[in-house]
Amino acid sequence: MFADTEFSILASGLLRENLFPRATSLQKILEFIGSQLPVWRDREDRPFAQAEDELTDQLCAHLLSASRLHGFDFLQFRRETRDKVKGSRKHDLIIAPNSAVIEVEGRRHTEFDILFPLECKRLPTPVRRDRDEREYVFSSKKTTGGVQRFKAGHHASDHKVAGMIAYVQVSDIASWSSRVTEWIDGLLQERVAGWTKADHLIETLQDKGLKIGQFMSTHGRENTLEPITLHHFWIELGGARS
Repeated sequence: MFADTEFSILASGLLRENLFPRATSLQKILEFIGSQLPVWRDREDRPFAQAEDELTDQLCAHLLSASRLHGFDFLQFRRETRDKVKGSRKHDLIIAPNSAVIEVEGRRHTEFDILFPLECKRLPTPVRRDRDEREYVFSSKKTTGGVQRFKAGHHASDHKVAGMIAYVQVSDIASWSSRVTEWIDGLLQERVAGWTKADHLIETLQDKGLKIGQFMSTHGRENTLEPITLHHFWIELGGARS
């Protein structure tokens, strides 16, 4: 699987080659993100935030700082970066090389490229006339559903692997996992084009102590695109205050 593929990392610019490990893997980067989510949430100096954009701004800042402390100096984290294929679309959060050239399966990536795109969503979806409660998965109002965007090729059409982060603000991960399963089952019952049983999320980790969970899903895509694998990171933030 791509997540186990080693990256060849070459120094570039003015930085010395020995500042970077020779190889790492996407799996190691995913483990780093997963481990830092509860650290970010529990920081005493983190201002209270409820809006998705503000939460993601905070998380991006934390990951950038933490990467410097935990041996991931060759990475940078950026917000609202334009999709390389669909320029009118923006990724909520992306990982890119930092002063390094990272080679993945023969393709070279510099700081101008997106190494790993992430979509961020709140659970529950904010209640508004133009929002769909199923928005983590799908929206009937517009093409803003999280998984929906990847399936349609609106996001990351040039990637085989991407990620999603869920800010769980009400209830717990187990409850929302059941809800997401129900939403996908509903799409199957409605025979919404392109959705199959294979779109269900598979739990890979649940830590009730840290109040985090991780899932994987693989989705067929439109326009002859190859399937995409999504890594889902969910974190309970506690009750949302108004």
